[in-house]
Amino acid sequence: MRTVFFGTPELAVPSLAAIARGHEVTAVVCQPDKPQGRGNKLMPPAVKVWAMENGIPVVQPTKLNDGAFESWLRGQRPDICAIAAYGRLLKQPILDVPPHGFINMHPSLLPRHRGPSPITSAILEGDEVTGVSIMRLTLDVDAGDILLQESTPLGLDENNIELTERLATLGGDLLLRAMDLIANGRAVYSPQDHDRATYTRRFEKADGQVDWSLPTKRLHDLIRAAVPWPVGHALFRGELCRIHAARPGVGERGDHTPGTVVRVDKDTLEVATGDGCLALCALQMPGKKVMPVADFLRGHKVGPGDRFESIVQV
Repeated sequence: MRTVFFGTPELAVPSLAAIARGHEVTAVVCQPDKPQGRGNKLMPPAVKVWAMENGIPVVQPTKLNDGAFESWLRGQRPDICAIAAYGRLLKQPILDVPPHGFINMHPSLLPRHRGPSPITSAILEGDEVTGVSIMRLTLDVDAGDILLQESTPLGLDENNIELTERLATLGGDLLLRAMDLIANGRAVYSPQDHDRATYTRRFEKADGQVDWSLPTKRLHDLIRAAVPWPVGHALFRGELCRIHAARPGVGERGDHTPGTVVRVDKDTLEVATGDGCLALCALQMPGKKVMPVADFLRGHKVGPGDRFESIVQV
């Protein structure tokens, strides 16, 4: 089928690559290049890079609803449009262009975790199972009928980066299967149970603030969910300390105040939480690289009684 693909970040690349293996991708639509780094150099999104390397034309519209983009899309004569993490809302005149509509790869088991941050939310909420849904795109956010869905266990220590990579691959394979079903006239869609829907929001830097009074599991889930951004963070000796990896501790909290170091091992710092201990495994101080705690301890003398302070606004 003639396909126009909509997507922007690394998460969407396996979906584009999978479709290109089995169907004709006439063009790729992604968001404009954005400034990154200290020099604010314009950098292309991952989908654009892959498309250009593979000889697929790329468009990066700044406006979608002035009629010009709709006219361009009609000129592509797509049988279908596929979308994965494009990041912009499409209105009905655009959705009506391809005869088979738009199908969307969403990295959650819909109707759970609709919205912009399903992977982060699945980890933060302590989900034991997550997955990918392929659905028909509609005006209502992530509410369209489902064509395919596949679940996968969420590892107890799996972080956002690891889960994103895994769901991206799973999503690409599932999206190609969905395209084949549609092409062969065997697609069967099922409506979602809207009464069971949950919604996510865009995360902010403040969402990485570590409140040591919370239970250990909640803090462990936060640290896993917050990489690569905004990264869980607290104050250590008056400086911002980013916590890139942690696991539930084995020590006893005792009567220590949350945030207090209760045990120092060669490769972990166990810090008191609201109901136990969290073992810190990888830290980053301002202007420094991320380092395992074993390396951190070579440059910082830390012992029981030292404190990590919460910076949560109350």
